[in-house]
Amino acid sequence: MKLEGGNVIGVGVDLTEVARIRAAHQRHGAHFLDKIFTASEQKICLAKADPYPSFAARFAAKEAVSKAFGTGIGAEFSLTSVAILGGPEGEPVVELDAKAQALLVKRGAVKVLVSLTHTDTLAQAFAVLGS
Repeated sequence: MKLEGGNVIGVGVDLTEVARIRAAHQRHGAHFLDKIFTASEQKICLAKADPYPSFAARFAAKEAVSKAFGTGIGAEFSLTSVAILGGPEGEPVVELDAKAQALLVKRGAVKVLVSLTHTDTLAQAFAVLGS
């Protein structure tokens, strides 16, 4: 499979229940958001009338990216190592911290692409590492 002139290095997918994210935020407050989401992600999601589908989609994307890296969430890759922001056309754009950027290079990839979707109850994300 080719990816804009490159190769696919890794893929990941995740499905998250919106209610799970809502309940965790209601139970743990800002501490939950700060542990999982960057300040930029929080700003994007909290600007929405119902932020939880967007939070859930971003959580699913973080999990999907960790699976594409082959690491899962842990010492090499934390939930805040990746941020899912918005591009000029509203497309999801991946921002990696230094630790995740180093992991990207180590895997032989140069970019991470994600696709997000959600309903009122479920959010799903798909991630591809490309060279």
